[in-house]
Amino acid sequence: MHYQASEYSWGYYMPAVRSLASDPLERVLRVASESAVVIFSVSSCCMCHAVKRLFCGMGVNPTVYELDQDPRGKEIERALMRLLGINSPGTVPVVFIGGKLIGAMDRVMASHINGTLVPLLKEAGALWL
Repeated sequence: MHYQASEYSWGYYMPAVRSLASDPLERVLRVASESAVVIFSVSSCCMCHAVKRLFCGMGVNPTVYELDQDPRGKEIERALMRLLGINSPGTVPVVFIGGKLIGAMDRVMASHINGTLVPLLKEAGALWL
């Protein structure tokens, strides 16, 4: 399984360090808008692994951000919780397609099952089928 990296990713995917936004919410939104599919993940999370496998199995190369590999990962996770409108931890995976928040695993799987995921991926340029 291969995960696409970007210059803003972190952990072992970080090819270069840049000055990043100090506001975690601004950082999330900027990063989410830079790739067709962005997954905020924790490397030891089985649900994160499942969603990454789903996209890779469909031929999509998502940009994956492993929050547990970032020193500011907890701040980013709190920003993701605010975006999702929830108060409990364990929000990952969180998926953005075409810069738009799709949601956590339940929303991604519901979209996949009801047939709306593939059109979203095509519209974002992540699939060409």
